[in-house]
Amino acid sequence: MSDNPLDKTAPEIEHRFPCDTCGSDLRFDPDDNALKCDHCGNVEPMLEAVQSNIRELDFQSAIRGTLQDSELEETRVSSCPNCGAQVEFDPDSHAAECPFCATPVVTDTGTHRHIKPRAVLPFEIAERDAQQAMVDWLGKRWFAPNGLQEYAKKGRKLSGIYVPFWTYDADTKTSYTGQRGKIYYETRTVMRDGKRHQQRVAKTHWSAVGGRVARFFDDVLVLASTSLPKSYTDALAPWKLSQLAPYTPEYLAGFRAEGYTVDLETGFLEARAKMDAMITRDIRFDIGGDKQRITSANTTVKDVTFKHILLPVWMAAYKYRGKTYRFVVNGQTGTVKGERPYSSAKIAIAVIIGLLVALAVGYGMALNQ
Repeated sequence: MSDNPLDKTAPEIEHRFPCDTCGSDLRFDPDDNALKCDHCGNVEPMLEAVQSNIRELDFQSAIRGTLQDSELEETRVSSCPNCGAQVEFDPDSHAAECPFCATPVVTDTGTHRHIKPRAVLPFEIAERDAQQAMVDWLGKRWFAPNGLQEYAKKGRKLSGIYVPFWTYDADTKTSYTGQRGKIYYETRTVMRDGKRHQQRVAKTHWSAVGGRVARFFDDVLVLASTSLPKSYTDALAPWKLSQLAPYTPEYLAGFRAEGYTVDLETGFLEARAKMDAMITRDIRFDIGGDKQRITSANTTVKDVTFKHILLPVWMAAYKYRGKTYRFVVNGQTGTVKGERPYSSAKIAIAVIIGLLVALAVGYGMALNQ
């Protein structure tokens, strides 16, 4: 048997909370920041979140597989055969549509053993507001087919998904060598049109430099999923991570949660790339001058910690002429990102109108000559 705790079994966790009044399932309501029963209207307040309770985990311990069992959980998920998303479904469901690509999937009986989320950013935007944001976004895209705009206005139900992310903290120190460039000017005499002209020419004087820079990185955010294009999730930023709440499954009541498919080590490679870009900027600032050249940079990274967090996204996936299109709405700020087909009829009309305007302008200019 493997020593890695991710290979061990654990009780399955179901994010369902019965109403104390009628026994129906409660759901998390972003409007009231509380658990609400749609059947009888009962509202049960959430415990006040204390952000100081969000604890970082040691990166090396996770890589070695020595995290405590309390930091792990096992959930029942379904893997979409089309986009590969691992989404947690209601255990009583037997079939569902993938919220990421609208592909019909059949829920399996497999479980996903993973690092438990440490924090969650609760939904603040209710579904009706996310739908309105989507309609407003489409309304600004004249070339979208009318059928698509009607689809949005009919208010087809959106899926509330908690998307997985990693955050990384690290203490870095970098020693570097390079060159500082100072611009100066020389005046030269040049011949132009048979005459002598004075011309100022920019030159650069380079001098060798070396030094050290240090930076502590806090919450470098990396998407832990491949279900959505990275351009989508990047476009939903920024996220107000200062409003993260300690993870509790009550926030997931009535929503789905996607399991991470980007492992911790792979995510850290992307985090390091972000850190290195910032360190390069720090080095250039430290070198100073008008121009900078970096010859070498040696970075020591210590005290790496991480969190698995869940961020809220409202999502709609639909098929149009055999192709899948998606909308995503930041469940905290209402920022929209989407893709839509282009209406060939509208494009043709726009081209014709453009030609008619050009002809009218040309005819008017001809009359004035």
